[in-house]
Amino acid sequence: MDRTRFALLDASHGSLHTPRNFRRELDASLAEFDVTQGELPETFDYDGVVITGSRASVYWDEPWIRSLVDWTADAAARGLPTLGVCYGHQVLAEALGGRVAALGEYEIGYRTVEQTRTDADLFGGVPEAFTAFTTHSDHVVDLPPGATLLAENEYGVHAFRKGHAFGVQFHPEYDPETAATVTRGKDDQLSDERIQRVLDGITDEQYAAACETKRLFGNFVDYARRVRDGPAAAAD
Repeated sequence: MDRTRFALLDASHGSLHTPRNFRRELDASLAEFDVTQGELPETFDYDGVVITGSRASVYWDEPWIRSLVDWTADAAARGLPTLGVCYGHQVLAEALGGRVAALGEYEIGYRTVEQTRTDADLFGGVPEAFTAFTTHSDHVVDLPPGATLLAENEYGVHAFRKGHAFGVQFHPEYDPETAATVTRGKDDQLSDERIQRVLDGITDEQYAAACETKRLFGNFVDYARRVRDGPAAAAD
């Protein structure tokens, strides 16, 4: 069987952690595009798409953001399996007709998220209430028309699905090094005391619990492969 081919749309503004983390977690051949520099795939000839996190807001008036949203809308319209993570989740919501706005505060650190609906295609093997690292100050306030809410917590929407497109607000790809680096980088937005509380919570136990969410990457790769191969292949 041919290896699954994904387009990785990297919106991280050159972070070294982002491509490393997704390369580790995705069992697929990745074609990487720095979308902040205007790079986008010239075709939709991939088995799936993954859109990363970013320090940007999807509602900013920047050409690369509009191009990314438009490309994502075209990919979804073609039925291309798509997974958006954090900022990618918000891009996906915007592309499909939802709405993103400022949260008014920061959600950051290991948090509990609850599934609201069983969806084995993405969350198979993930506990109904799970631990995940979060870091965001924007959120999806209106789901796209026809989308299904899959997970949430007190900060709002944490996962949704529409067709072959899935968005997750949390960061299943993060390792402890990434979590600590990102947290320290919020020193212009958060107090020293809050940053230290988050750092103190980045423990081996919390990371081990959060690793259960990594299952969704394997689930998504398997899902994209099934979509590619179609029902005839499943019957063989």
